[in-house]
Amino acid sequence: MQNDVTIKSESSILSETRSSLKLVVLGATGGTGLEIIRKALEHGHLVTALVRSPERLKPFQDRITVKQGDLLNSVDLERVIQGHDAVVSGFGPRIPVSKADANLLHQFAIVLTRAMLRAEVKRVVVESVAFLFKDAIFPPAYLLGKILFPGIVADSAAMEDVFQHGGLDWTIVRPPQLTDRPYTGNYRVREGHLPHFGFKISRADVADFMIKAAENPSLIRKIVGISN
Repeated sequence: MQNDVTIKSESSILSETRSSLKLVVLGATGGTGLEIIRKALEHGHLVTALVRSPERLKPFQDRITVKQGDLLNSVDLERVIQGHDAVVSGFGPRIPVSKADANLLHQFAIVLTRAMLRAEVKRVVVESVAFLFKDAIFPPAYLLGKILFPGIVADSAAMEDVFQHGGLDWTIVRPPQLTDRPYTGNYRVREGHLPHFGFKISRADVADFMIKAAENPSLIRKIVGISN
């Protein structure tokens, strides 16, 4: 049985020698997206964010490049992604999910994959949901997801399928319930599984892992469960 791996802020597991990356952050004004920007800057990376409302990123001022556009428009995405090293996405629908957004993640994955291939940028790290871990028992993530959030489960699964078969160098990160608790740098990860008793994790810790995943080529084409 594969054991959980505890990641700490000074751990060598994901803190390989790294050079500055040019990252595009999507979903940048959301809870996880804002934390992704903060962590990317802490790691010394150059950040470009594509958003509909640039004013929401004013706290970062001249520390990042902000482009206005539509995440569901392949032309906007291709224009922004070109010349970058990787895309890190915390994009997701607002909860509760409206009928209009029922297939939002699937649509997003199709448009993003098309744009990245045209821009010749293949590395992408994507936030998904722990509900897709069918073998999780404590908690019974898949069962809970199918009962409580069937739409999110279906849309997230469709999104992942597009990335996994789209020709990109993907890493899919599946956290359980997200919280706004502070960054700890102390969390557990399991490749292909949700950590045992993985009920919650802070958005800040998810963002930390996602940036480290973007830096680490050994995580290409891996699905990773993460929790505090």
